[in-house]
Amino acid sequence: MDIDLSLLHSNTVTEIDITGNYDIPEVYFNNSDVLELNNIEVQGKIYRDASEDNPNQDIDYIKSRIIGNMKIKDSISLEPVSYPFLIEYDDILEENCKKNENTLDIFQFLWENIVLEVPLHFTKVDDLSKFHGDGWKLISEDEPINENNPFSELLNDFEEE
Repeated sequence: MDIDLSLLHSNTVTEIDITGNYDIPEVYFNNSDVLELNNIEVQGKIYRDASEDNPNQDIDYIKSRIIGNMKIKDSISLEPVSYPFLIEYDDILEENCKKNENTLDIFQFLWENIVLEVPLHFTKVDDLSKFHGDGWKLISEDEPINENNPFSELLNDFEEE
C-alpha cells in the first residue's frame, strides 16, 4: 500500500499521518520464520524538516511506533505461538521511499523493521518431559548432566602417557 508524499513535498501539508492498523501481506514474509502478521498497530507521522548537514535542504523524516504480535513457530514444539513486539522508529525516510515516485510502500517499511525483531529462538514450552524418543530426550539447562562419560577410560590412558 503506497502512501502519497506529493502533498508533503509541495508544502500543501506539514505532515502525513500514518496511524492505523495494517495486515502485512504474506508475500513479504513467506520466506521467513514468520507465519502471520495481522493487525499491526502503527502510530506515526511523516514530516519534512531541514537537514542537519544542509539547513537549506528539507528532508523527509518518519516518527512511528509499531506494536503487534507475530505468529512464529515455537523452537521446540514447532507449534504456532504469538510473539509480541514494540518498535520505536525515528529516522530519515529516504531509504524507504520509491525513487522518483513520491510514495512510500508502508508494508515494505513495516516489514523491514519487523524482520529485525524476529527471534532466532523462542519457546513457550515449560514441560520438556514429553519431548523424547528412542534413546533420546530433551533436557533443560537446569537439569544435571550425566557425568558418566563412556570415553573416560581412553582419557585416562592418554593422561598416563
